[in-house]
Amino acid sequence: MVKVNFSSAMQSITKGNREVEIDFQGGVGNLFSRLSDVFGEEFNRRIFENGRIRRYINVYVDGKDIRFSDGQQTLVRNDSVVDVVPAVSGG
Repeated sequence: MVKVNFSSAMQSITKGNREVEIDFQGGVGNLFSRLSDVFGEEFNRRIFENGRIRRYINVYVDGKDIRFSDGQQTLVRNDSVVDVVPAVSGG
């Protein structure tokens, strides 16, 4: 099972879940499409823009930022841990 961890800032779109486990293997983009099926349209709208994961959504697979590997094509194995954290800004 893939373990997906969400920051507390994302609980409003994950039905209050900070963590889910899902039987999955494939690319990150497809994982998020599956999660959109689970969490609904608001999740989909807040994660994706024009079919791509929004640039301010940081995604790590097994501790590695997907931006420095294969992006949405980054392989998620059935025993991977995926962390999803929106970028934080301020001053």
